[in-house]
Amino acid sequence: MKFAVYSLGESEKLIAEGAVERIGLPGGWLWLKDAKGKRLADRHDDFPAHKDAVRAMFAVAMAEHRLPKPDGVGHRLVHGGPNHMAPEKVTPALVQTLRSLISLAPLHLPGEIKGIDALAEHYPDLSQVACFDTAFHSRMPEIARWIPLVRSLRHEGIHRYGFHGLSYEYVMRTLKQALQGRVIIAHLGNGASMAALKNGRSQDTTMGLSTLGGLMMGTRSGDLDPGILLYLMDEKGYDARQLERLLNYRSGLLCVSGITSDMKTLLEKRATEPHAAQAIELFCYTARKHIGALSATIGGIDALVFTGGIGERAAPVRWMICHGLDYLGIRLDPGKNDAHADIISMENSPCTVRVIHTNEDLTIARHTRDLLFMDRQRETQ
Repeated sequence: MKFAVYSLGESEKLIAEGAVERIGLPGGWLWLKDAKGKRLADRHDDFPAHKDAVRAMFAVAMAEHRLPKPDGVGHRLVHGGPNHMAPEKVTPALVQTLRSLISLAPLHLPGEIKGIDALAEHYPDLSQVACFDTAFHSRMPEIARWIPLVRSLRHEGIHRYGFHGLSYEYVMRTLKQALQGRVIIAHLGNGASMAALKNGRSQDTTMGLSTLGGLMMGTRSGDLDPGILLYLMDEKGYDARQLERLLNYRSGLLCVSGITSDMKTLLEKRATEPHAAQAIELFCYTARKHIGALSATIGGIDALVFTGGIGERAAPVRWMICHGLDYLGIRLDPGKNDAHADIISMENSPCTVRVIHTNEDLTIARHTRDLLFMDRQRETQ
């Protein structure tokens, strides 16, 4: 459970950030650091449930280190389903709806709901806001949202949603006018996706109904021939739970390398471990293929943006992805790429390639501030 404390007045200021790790497992860890990176707390303890993690988080941050009591709390919700297309205040009705959506995001929603419940139990007077990763893509063209199955399933909400919207929103707001035109943003991390934008509006994206589709990821498969799933069920006896575990936890970089899902480690081992090198090559090949496909949906590309942990820090991965995309006008400057410069394309490159450090936490804080402030304004009128 990651958390951050922001002050949003005339300026936007990070006060502190931290995390509670290994919730529900032995050997838990709570850490807290200030805006300059100074470690304020480093506690090893067991946190049996999310409510224990929330209680410990507030005790360390507010009681021990006297951080200001928050006016509100914003949550990242991976999936909002078909009817939640903007941030909104958390209510019992919304939580009930989120529970009904767990099958669409089983890797993320259960923990996110537990965090909301824990805060409501211990701090019932604290306003909470849900910010949906799917909201950014809610205005995609209708044709891009269709999945070619029977229409009755479409009416039940089975369509393409797209994810990482809070990250894409931050990148768009950071670059503003520089991102007008035809843009592809590559959010590459343990979870990875891309979005094609035209004049700031999402036109298509690699993920679909769930966070499993699209690019190969750390432990997730990305796009698959549906026939593979039928084969595993009919010939190997897989049930739904076994398929879920295979696709969410035992695929991607982890299974191809046979070593780890961590890209940094794979890059360190690729010279001596052939499977590590193959996993990296497949990841980059898949990403390059999706850039080509997305560029077709927006009629070309004026800018490519790398963000997310891998996109921001793995220069060799960026180089391998862009190698062979000269036909799209993508030409990297090797020196700038190795230095992780803001712009890593050559000066004469028709397509500008950028590296942007995303900040989903700040996007959530902004939405929370805006929504609660509007509510208070209405109450005083």
